[in-house]
Amino acid sequence: MRHTPTRPLRRLGAAWPWALLLCAAAQAQTANPQQGEQIANNGLPPTVASCASCHGAKGQGMAAFPPLAGQGTSYLTSQLDAFADGSRGNPIMAPIAKGLTSQQRADVVAYFASLPSGIAATPGQADAKDKGVWLVERGRMQDGIPACASCHGPGGAGVGAHFPAIAKLSASYMQAQIDAWKKGSRPPGPLGLMEGIAKKLSSDDVNAIAQYYAGASGAAKP
Repeated sequence: MRHTPTRPLRRLGAAWPWALLLCAAAQAQTANPQQGEQIANNGLPPTVASCASCHGAKGQGMAAFPPLAGQGTSYLTSQLDAFADGSRGNPIMAPIAKGLTSQQRADVVAYFASLPSGIAATPGQADAKDKGVWLVERGRMQDGIPACASCHGPGGAGVGAHFPAIAKLSASYMQAQIDAWKKGSRPPGPLGLMEGIAKKLSSDDVNAIAQYYAGASGAAKP
């Protein structure tokens, strides 16, 4: 004896993935970059400082504070969420991220992602005598260190939604992030790559890489 009433349930079950995708798309479309711009420029007094006070009026970055303009939506979202939930520690950003609702974080992300990055994808030419150039463009495979450019693109301009632009980062900021990955106080990022790579980089390596990107892309100076 057949129980045909189960067929509609099967059809409904098959439709669930599509329904979830549609819901996710609808949520993604609710971000308001205009509202994000207001928060970025003015903050939410008295608890949330403006993003512009550290990251620049157009998210271009300043000295030890990284550029946000043009970074991928997925990357910016993951970092703000990590600050908010404590999986990425930072005494400045943690209270700011926690002071924003998920909607406000989405608005800020949409605003910065909509801005031009100002970082050009400029391919270089590896020089074995220059540690920074070699690490960026070739890596040091005998130590298990891939080329920075293989994920972050030529000139450190970033690749896709998950691998951010890293040009214009100061040596001190870059070293602080490497140290955070070594200590496990920052999530390892896409594919869990950065924690393992960070543990293989010396301070000299990090400084050489930062100097390369400073020369290649005109990093912000302290």
